Amino acid sequence: MAALKRLVIHCTATPEGREVTSAEIRHWHCDPKSKGGLGWKQVGYTDMIHLNGGVERLVPNNEDEQVDPWEVTNGAAGYNSTSRHIVYVGGVAADGKTAKDTRTADQKRAMTKYVKDFHRKHPAIPIVGHRDLPGVKKACPSFDVARWLKEIGIK
Repeated sequence: MAALKRLVIHCTATPEGREVTSAEIRHWHCDPKSKGGLGWKQVGYTDMIHLNGGVERLVPNNEDEQVDPWEVTNGAAGYNSTSRHIVYVGGVAADGKTAKDTRTADQKRAMTKYVKDFHRKHPAIPIVGHRDLPGVKKACPSFDVARWLKEIGIK
């Protein structure tokens, strides 16, 4: 068990408008490499925000400021035991390659509610984008989290 140090926002890195299921996430992350997965013991995210704004819990979480062993997700190597990871479906343009903020209006509303609820419960815990973690060389989540937080009233 470790103290929760951050909430990390991710994207699924899938083309704009393409829905993703929890079964797909589990396949991508947990199936053996021989079956096209990464072979992880756990998925990368606690919660997923679907195109329609629905929030799906992928890994049980007791919402406190501790990351219990059963809550650890594999969102960012080196940060998993002290982070909670959430993901929105999308993050790539229709070409399947170019990073793009593809959040739908429903996803933006759901993410705003989720993040404000998290911040209300844990005001001292930073909220960052995956790309903002030291050593990460990805565009994920394909938008500037710090700027967005200011836009929704979180400093």
